[in-house]
Amino acid sequence: MLDIRLDSDNAILVLEPHGPLSEEDFRRVGAAADPFIEVHGGLNGILIHVHSFPGWDSFSALISHLSFVQQHHHKVKRVAVASDSSLGNLAQRLGSHLVGAEIRAFDFDQLAEAQHWILQGQRHVSG
Repeated sequence: MLDIRLDSDNAILVLEPHGPLSEEDFRRVGAAADPFIEVHGGLNGILIHVHSFPGWDSFSALISHLSFVQQHHHKVKRVAVASDSSLGNLAQRLGSHLVGAEIRAFDFDQLAEAQHWILQGQRHVSG
């Protein structure tokens, strides 16, 4: 299960996984993000908030995740990972070589700081 919230005022997509991620989760993420991106040209950021990364429920879910990243990484300025797991640090180290977005790790309880960091790199979305 993945909770998805689009903060349209700040152009931030907030993702909170509560169990292994599925193909359907990534379809829902696209359905939430794509109309906003089409109108505004992109997102200031994606904020992933999770105690520990739950993984994927299938190989096809992993492929859906990678496909979403490949299709969207140039339309997202920053990705903040607020987590108690090593997911954020790993994403920060590896992701900068693979995607166009800047990535930074935060502790799980630093949600406000993560959002503030995203907004510091704010892109000018057309309204």
